[in-house]
Amino acid sequence: MARRRMQIRFPVASAIEDAWQRQATRVAIEKARAVVSGGAVPPMTPVGRLTDVEWGWIVTAILFGWISERATQATSNGLDTEKTIRDISLVEPRPWDAGAIGVILPELADAPIDWTAPLSELSRDEMIAFLGAAYTLIDKAMQARELGGNTITRKSPDGTAVIADADAFVSF
Repeated sequence: MARRRMQIRFPVASAIEDAWQRQATRVAIEKARAVVSGGAVPPMTPVGRLTDVEWGWIVTAILFGWISERATQATSNGLDTEKTIRDISLVEPRPWDAGAIGVILPELADAPIDWTAPLSELSRDEMIAFLGAAYTLIDKAMQARELGGNTITRKSPDGTAVIADADAFVSF
C-alpha cells in the first residue's frame, strides 16, 4: 500500500491580510449595528432621513471599530500598530497618502506649467519641471505627516508650507 505524501503549505501574506481586513470590516459593521440597536439612531429610520448627528454616530462607530480591530491585530502579531492601521492596500491611492497629497494641491497650482494646455502637449522639460515641483511638495507633505504629533504644518506669509515645532505653540 503506497502512502500519499502530504504537503504542508503556509498561508501567503496577502491571504492573511485579506482575512484581517474582513475581520476588521466585520467588527466595524457590528459597531454600526450596535449604534442603531443601542438607540442612538432610531432602528427603522430610512437612510435618507438620517440627520447629520445620526450619520456621525454611525460613521464614528464604523471608524472606531475598524481602527480598534486593526490595532488589536497588529499588537497580537507584533507589528507596527500605526502602519497596520493606515496601510489599506485595497484602495489606491491609499487614503493616508491621498490626504497628504491633497494638502499640496493649492501650492501645486503655482507650478511652472501652462494649465490651459493638455498634458500630452507639454514639452519634456515642462513635464519634468511640473513633476519636480509636485514631487518636492508631496515630499514636504509626507514628511510633515510622518513627524505627526510633535509638529504643526502652517503656511507662512508667502504661502509656502512651514513645519513648526508644536511645543512652540504651547503657552502656560
